[in-house]
Amino acid sequence: MNILSIQSWVAYGHVGNSSAVFPLQRLGAEVWALNTVQFSNHTGYGAWRGQVFGADLIRDLVLGIEERGALPGCDAVLSGYMGDAAIGEAILEAVVKVRAANPASIYCCDPVIGDVGRGIFVRPGIPEFMRDRAVPAASIVTPNHFELEWLTDAKVSTLDDAKRAVRALQARGPACVLVTSLRVEDTPSDCVDMLAGDGDQFHRVRTPLLPISVNGAGDAIAALFLFHRLRWGEARVALSSVASSVYGLLQRTAEAGSREILTVAAQDEFVRPSRIFTAEAC
Repeated sequence: MNILSIQSWVAYGHVGNSSAVFPLQRLGAEVWALNTVQFSNHTGYGAWRGQVFGADLIRDLVLGIEERGALPGCDAVLSGYMGDAAIGEAILEAVVKVRAANPASIYCCDPVIGDVGRGIFVRPGIPEFMRDRAVPAASIVTPNHFELEWLTDAKVSTLDDAKRAVRALQARGPACVLVTSLRVEDTPSDCVDMLAGDGDQFHRVRTPLLPISVNGAGDAIAALFLFHRLRWGEARVALSSVASSVYGLLQRTAEAGSREILTVAAQDEFVRPSRIFTAEAC
């Protein structure tokens, strides 16, 4: 399995590609990582050093991979946080090139816009780019609860609301939608749900809510869901696999009291999760 992952990179900690690449490699995927930024650490610390790379660098790197004759072997493109719309356009151009070389390839877009409690935290123009350009081009999208509501302009308070919103996204292009964190009326206060809509089938998985808030978990979720969806060909198994692995990863991180997710120390959770959560049809 070959995955072209175009995301940010940090030297210290795990967000963007530094959260997505290692779990994919640990599971056996080859990852062609293109970094949109290289920072010392994630911006949640309030201070960081490094550089934002331009869209032309992404185009140049994709061209170099194309010149090696590798694009026909690319199974998927994965994208996450986009610093500006120009980077987004370069990513979509890469998707077009990969699909031309391998029509069976897919594009998984994590439409990073904001989160419940924080609101929108990306630059102006990015939410509209995600809604109008990236989501329609994607095969899989992985919004959180806030992003699902923003992308569909609909309040999601119940499971039926969530399913209607997922269908609305599917109608724009992506056949598969994973809602990475969902809290609706029937979600217990000490739990969190994930919901996957794949074609006309819906599955939900529920895990305990851990006392932790770290950056980079969503990047790992999108990467792992893409991997397992490619591997097994259905969202139900992918949903169970990603929920089990990420719960184990976050539980280990919470027990350690770490501000950064323990991507390396808890790597066995990606291969053999210590606790299995089953996705149920809904």
